[in-house]
Amino acid sequence: MFPKARYKKFSDYLKERFNERVYKVSVDAGFSCPNKDGKFSDEGCIFCDNRTFNAYFGNQRIPIKEQISNGIKFGSSRYRAKKFLVYFQANTNTYASIDELKKIYDSINEFDDVAGLMIGTRPDCIDNEILDLIESYSTKYEVWLEYGLQSMHDQTLKLVNRNHTYKDFLKTYNLTKNRNIKVCPHVILGLPHETTAEMLETAKEMARLKPDAIKIHPLHIVKDTNLEKLYKEDKFKMYSLGEYYDLLINFLRYLHPETIIARLTADCPRKLLIEPQWLEEKARFIQLLDKEMDERGIFQGDLYKGM
Repeated sequence: MFPKARYKKFSDYLKERFNERVYKVSVDAGFSCPNKDGKFSDEGCIFCDNRTFNAYFGNQRIPIKEQISNGIKFGSSRYRAKKFLVYFQANTNTYASIDELKKIYDSINEFDDVAGLMIGTRPDCIDNEILDLIESYSTKYEVWLEYGLQSMHDQTLKLVNRNHTYKDFLKTYNLTKNRNIKVCPHVILGLPHETTAEMLETAKEMARLKPDAIKIHPLHIVKDTNLEKLYKEDKFKMYSLGEYYDLLINFLRYLHPETIIARLTADCPRKLLIEPQWLEEKARFIQLLDKEMDERGIFQGDLYKGM
């Protein structure tokens, strides 16, 4: 579909889908998370810190409609965007009553230039009633649900204190896949003690499921998290940039060739980043990845076996 690209980029998908520049407006609607408020745990995932949402941290004190309006103004001015996707990002954005969720999601209805609704959540905070509500927006908007998975291996999910299993993810994925909702799992490469073989098993499983998109994050250690404590105590492996490129490229090669790659790196303010330091060079990271794949003559999905 995109002959010049070595992998299926989300930016290319948006250009083809909307025929004009599209900007994603990230919104903090003030949601909590059951893995932080005591329902499942009061500690959260060991890697999590909302401060890494950068400019969006603390936005819950700003009314949602004002956040959307400010994001549209910024995207229009800085990137000359004409259409906008509103992304409910921070914490678990389906963790409320149906009435509360509808009131929050309905905020997008007041903006004529909004073309899509994106919702980030946990796979254990979804049911058919919530899916019915979210799918109802698809009559007017492109709708995405992003599910934090991180790994298909339950021992890893337990280690990082996700408090859900891969079976929980599969149940939710199967509830969602036949609806008019696009699905984007999140995975993290380099989680403590996961082997390369185990991470590539996650790639092959994602190829089997063939989600509409996937976000791939490199593990990074944020200051004052439980992951930082574990790193100092355990000294688990952190990847050099070259090692991570090898891992990421192989991961991409096993994915389905039509799955959109919605993200390949991560954001973290410099003052909060412990490791890896190469994470700061986001633009260079993508440039070098494209160059490396081009020099090797390989593509996303070239090891896909029709699983």
